[in-house]
Amino acid sequence: MNSLNVSSNQARSWTTRRDAKAKRLAKVEKIVKGRVIPTDKIVEALEGLIAPGDRVVLEGNNQKQASFLSKALTQVNPSKVNHLHMIMSSISRPEHLDIFEKGIAQKIDFSYAGPQSLRIAQMLEDGKITMGEIHTYLELYGRLFIDLIPSVALVAADKADENGNLYTGPNTEETPTLVEAAAFRDGIVIAQVNELTDELPRVDIPGSWVDFVVVADKPYQLEPLFTRDPRHISELQILMAMMTIRGVYERHNVQSLNHGIGFNTAAIELLLPTYGESLGLKGKICKHWALNPHPTLIPAIENGWVESIHCFGGEVGMEKYIEARPDVFFTGRDGSLRSNRALSQVAGQYAVDLFVGSTLQMDRDGNSSTVTAGRLAGFGGAPNMGHDPRGRRHSTPAWLSMITSDNPLARGRKLVVQMVETYQTGNSPVFVESLDAVQVGRDANLATTPVMIYGDDVTHVVTEEGIAYLYKANSLEERRQAIAAIAGVTPIGLEHNPKRTDQLRRDGLIALPEDLGIRRTDAKRSLLAAKSVEELVDWSEGLYEPPAKFRSW
Repeated sequence: MNSLNVSSNQARSWTTRRDAKAKRLAKVEKIVKGRVIPTDKIVEALEGLIAPGDRVVLEGNNQKQASFLSKALTQVNPSKVNHLHMIMSSISRPEHLDIFEKGIAQKIDFSYAGPQSLRIAQMLEDGKITMGEIHTYLELYGRLFIDLIPSVALVAADKADENGNLYTGPNTEETPTLVEAAAFRDGIVIAQVNELTDELPRVDIPGSWVDFVVVADKPYQLEPLFTRDPRHISELQILMAMMTIRGVYERHNVQSLNHGIGFNTAAIELLLPTYGESLGLKGKICKHWALNPHPTLIPAIENGWVESIHCFGGEVGMEKYIEARPDVFFTGRDGSLRSNRALSQVAGQYAVDLFVGSTLQMDRDGNSSTVTAGRLAGFGGAPNMGHDPRGRRHSTPAWLSMITSDNPLARGRKLVVQMVETYQTGNSPVFVESLDAVQVGRDANLATTPVMIYGDDVTHVVTEEGIAYLYKANSLEERRQAIAAIAGVTPIGLEHNPKRTDQLRRDGLIALPEDLGIRRTDAKRSLLAAKSVEELVDWSEGLYEPPAKFRSW
């Protein structure tokens, strides 16, 4: 028996993946020059390096898009390259879905599809795409090392040298994670770069992880997704920001946090040096952040509120400001930001006290989703940060403040705050009897309803009406009553019996502005530390260089 096993093992090859890769590389030997694929040969190279049925990671995230490679992929011959299983953090560009229309790709696993959410919903309905799963970012990254190991990774970087070493600049984002998953399982890694150079400012990804580089015909697409013009912050949003600072941040001594990208959280950032200062909170709250470099945080940084920021990615126009503030940001010796989406997601999940997010719909139990009728948007990183990670073991004052039991084994919780106006733009209620996501999930044949944040993870809901302290509720019925009490004249709010409001206030389950010592008439734009992008530039001493579309002076 032993001799049979030995004989069997001797006959087996343990290098099938490596051998298959070598055959693919041999197909492009006459095209490439060392590690460099000529720009005009990229389509031919992809046809040689990608096989039918491959799992292909195509980089596209919040900040940068491998736009040259994604366009090239649409030009391959479908008779040569087909039935691809695409893995994308963000479905952001038209060609990301064009490859399905052309029969090049068949199946998709992704995290976010905001710009293409309507189209992907329609294509699913038409049977043009086979759906894998809608993931959180960390979930998708994790599966790259388990059961979604890529055959090919197509990524983007700022610069490369002839040995394939990559410099990713301020938008390192998820590139190292995507590359590593392919590189160490004998996958093929191709990086588009803006420039080929002899010397790099720093090496972000070593050349031994990279098979080929190609100089793109133009720089990769980069969008200022995290810039909010203070001119558009309303007094209603200022009121909600005041309530959040007073009724959540101050009450729970929140020192580390992540903010979403809406005008509500931009208002909070711009109120810290004014309203927050008047409450004597500097040095007590909002010191450590997992956050893209929001320009609206500049006044708080300059005013001494912020001690550290670790970034998921960069932000257009913030480069010089970041370089000049190395005490706050994570920067390399060259002065540029070192961002990392995977590590910042981990920090946002486990290391921060609080997450503030928003949503398009919330039901009576506090479940929320940005997936609405005919729109399959996905979630990005919100579920990573917008839940209580039960593996957490380190304690902070905010985490401990969530304990509501005398049990010696009681544990704290992360604060998960949903900050929403009761009605969206267009007069659609945020608080609804049933999430659209339920029907969307059925229509898309998803195994589960695409919920972004589950209600039992939400500790606080903030609206213009007040704050619901859901973590204090002793039953599902109390949770529902607290949510309804601050849901305004939405279908859920209209279910609330106003006679219960005073009791909920006395029990501490809800707080109205006056309970927090806030007068609604005080919520004025004059409280904002900066009221325009121009004033943000002034706060930065001219270091912030906003994109042209944000310049109004």
